[in-house]
Amino acid sequence: MNKLLNDIKKIDYIKAEDIPNIELYMDQVTTYMDKHLKSNIRDKDDKMLTKTMINNYTKNNLLPPPNKKKYTKEHMILLIFIYYYKNILSITDIQNILNPLTEMYYQSDMGIDLEDIYSEVFNLEKEHIDLLVKDVMKKYTRSKSTFEKAPEEEKDFLSTFSMICMLSFDVYVKKAIIERLIDSINVNQDEDKPKKKKEKEAEKASPKKE
Repeated sequence: MNKLLNDIKKIDYIKAEDIPNIELYMDQVTTYMDKHLKSNIRDKDDKMLTKTMINNYTKNNLLPPPNKKKYTKEHMILLIFIYYYKNILSITDIQNILNPLTEMYYQSDMGIDLEDIYSEVFNLEKEHIDLLVKDVMKKYTRSKSTFEKAPEEEKDFLSTFSMICMLSFDVYVKKAIIERLIDSINVNQDEDKPKKKKEKEAEKASPKKE
């Protein structure tokens, strides 16, 4: 458990300033992701993001098409979001999160852009690590007090099973909350569509000033 907690504390993310500001070809993108996210892999042969995955993300409207086969820093940011989401959410849910984000902030010349959003949210996650470690330790302590009447040779397995169940339930509940939040985003977007449509129609109908 000490080793596990130390590994959790070492979890890091790609900082916005470390993402190249130059456009990259596909091979450069996959090489970069493999290098900077390798601490997250379970098996040494696992790949972070493959060419096929990235092409599929573009086909499924999760990722804007590259510019002449080159990917920008904003593409890289969206790919990192997809990498973390894909292990817990469906493609449809990821679309429903990232599509409005891309529409509003991809290549934005307004006050906030994708890099600002990326830096903000990942800083929040970093602050959350200490709370996460304490919660895992609490569950571990509780798991050790379960199955007290079990034979000694079975206690380790059963306490580990208890720990897995508690963590799984935690993930289940949080995933359910995430899905409901995504659904609320969709509802708000659907309610805004008629208003935006009317605004566009009014804009087209209004006489243009010379």
